[in-house]
Amino acid sequence: MIELLLHGAIPFAALIVAGLVAGFAAGIFGIGGGFIVVPALLIVLPLFGGDPAQLAHVAIGTSAATIIITSLRSLRSHAKRDAVEFPILWSWAPWLVLGDAVGVVLAGRIDGHVLTMIFAVGVGLMSLLFLLPRLADHKLSDDMPAIGPRVAIAGGLGTFSSLLGIGGGTIAIMVMTLCGRSIHRAIATASGIGVLIAIPSAIGFVLIGFGEPGLPWGSLGYVNLPATAVITSMSILTAPLGVAVAHSMAAAPLRRVFGFYLIFISIVMFTNSLKI
Repeated sequence: MIELLLHGAIPFAALIVAGLVAGFAAGIFGIGGGFIVVPALLIVLPLFGGDPAQLAHVAIGTSAATIIITSLRSLRSHAKRDAVEFPILWSWAPWLVLGDAVGVVLAGRIDGHVLTMIFAVGVGLMSLLFLLPRLADHKLSDDMPAIGPRVAIAGGLGTFSSLLGIGGGTIAIMVMTLCGRSIHRAIATASGIGVLIAIPSAIGFVLIGFGEPGLPWGSLGYVNLPATAVITSMSILTAPLGVAVAHSMAAAPLRRVFGFYLIFISIVMFTNSLKI
């Protein structure tokens, strides 16, 4: 009986912690929380049963589903502080969605260990923005990219983010700060980009995984519903706390801490990719 209780309590506790941390990270860094959620799911999902070869796809699809609620909560909190640049969101939306669709199709054709390795490399590259703050402080222009570069950047961002199960906030923040936006407004607007990426991405992972054999218990396609419910219910509690910290503290020390965390996750994920 004790072993049975522990078998159920451990994954539940892990998902609670992942949701709390993801929500806080979404608020303070303008990200969807996928960098936290995907590694946690790869640890927890084996306890739900299913084919190990399917776990990377389910982790990334489930992460996309959690980002919808997490980023919406973060966006709402930032909007209350009048920090969100909605015109940027609307002008990027079509290309984000188009890139998202491409990423989901590619994800359905890539096996689990390659997908995990892509995640590891992507996380490692994203850590540079946080560990090398001069990248964020450097300014290339006073205006956001014109239509041509915008299509390329937003489309590529949508593709990359849907492949990794993230909200794309890190890249969006980098682009916005290079174009003269303050770090606070960039973080706020990036939370909205997470919503635009996550909705079609989650739907796509449900569709491409629907009817696949060997999925963990409680999965609808490549989205695990119990894990999504637990993580999102926790993230909505902490996202406003992250927003409050983002608007009250200097970002530099927080960037460095998160950058080291991303390197650690990159190493763990790369190691996992060799085991799948």
